[in-house]
Amino acid sequence: MVDSAQRRETQEITIHTDSREILANARRDIERYGLDDYFIVDVDSHHVELDSWPQIIERIEDPVLRDSGLQMIKNWPNAKNVALSNHPPGLTMQDVSGRVLHQATLAEPVPDSDLHRDVTLVRRAMDSMGIDVQVVFPQPMLEIGLHPNPNVATELMMAYNRWFTETILPRDERIKTMLGLPFENPDASLRTIREYSDHPGVIGFLVTSQRFTGVHRNEYMKVYAALEERGMPIGFHAGPNQADSMTSTMNKFLSAHAISFVTCNMTHLTNWVINGIPERFPNLRTIWIESGLAWIPFMMQRLDHEYLMRQSDAPLLTKLPSDYMREMYYTSQPIEITDMGLLESTFKAMDAEHTLMYSSDWPHWDFDVPGRIMSIPFLSEQGKRNILGETARKVFNL
Repeated sequence: MVDSAQRRETQEITIHTDSREILANARRDIERYGLDDYFIVDVDSHHVELDSWPQIIERIEDPVLRDSGLQMIKNWPNAKNVALSNHPPGLTMQDVSGRVLHQATLAEPVPDSDLHRDVTLVRRAMDSMGIDVQVVFPQPMLEIGLHPNPNVATELMMAYNRWFTETILPRDERIKTMLGLPFENPDASLRTIREYSDHPGVIGFLVTSQRFTGVHRNEYMKVYAALEERGMPIGFHAGPNQADSMTSTMNKFLSAHAISFVTCNMTHLTNWVINGIPERFPNLRTIWIESGLAWIPFMMQRLDHEYLMRQSDAPLLTKLPSDYMREMYYTSQPIEITDMGLLESTFKAMDAEHTLMYSSDWPHWDFDVPGRIMSIPFLSEQGKRNILGETARKVFNL
């Protein structure tokens, strides 16, 4: 129970604070908005996989690399939770000099049981926010596409997938995932789809967007064909990067966070549309995750403008780029809500009542609860229901 936490005027949030305390206001929203009457799917949430890193390293298929990782964990004092990974140090700036600590690790007390603690933590978040289905992703693994060694990146992603599908997914049918593709290796990506597409907890597959890879390259066509054949969506999950040619000039985390979460998906979407991937795979459902919404009308206008001047550069297209964009899907977090007029125009441009899906991004420092959607004044009742869960029900065949 969190009654005592709700009565306190001020709550100190640390790495040990109970999730149910942090989400006390979200629990009140359930009654305030009647959320029990809504089917709610959280399309983007996270757990801290580095807390279980030794168990993930043990599932590396390559025996030499697996032993190397285990030796790092054993012999290097600081390597227990980062061995072989490329965990970017810039992400530690998210705690705002120690003022937002819950993001750093989820160290809240969890009773001893046969359940992995991450299952308990996910359940606490779901129950507090009134969520029926929660799609769970890793955290630092979202930057795996920037790993300096593609072979190591592939092995780590596949080891994580083994661990997650064995340890977390079977314990609660409400927990789902879009399983990460080892995108550095198209053959390994295809193997991943074939191996896990029938797993009841896997409802799609994911490309971590921070990577310097052309998603239109021919070697990926077999990956997209396999997904379309199985009726499973592909998602592109954005992430931060403070070390590329643009963001490395920025001296504030705020600046890099604002830009890098958007530009990676802008790049992939541009290659996706202009190279005619939606024409080649018209039944492949595509989702753009954690880039907010403000970039979408900009990209629609910009790509339409350029296309109308140089249609010969995009010979596969049969309609405007913006028309393809309105046939794809987007997640709500972080929803830019500082100008309600601009937000309403954005919703209209992207047909949000049919293309937008709610996401919390919990437990990240900038998460959004379902009440965020319910508080948008211009949404219709059916639009709210669609965004909170009905569109996701269709996209993921729930």
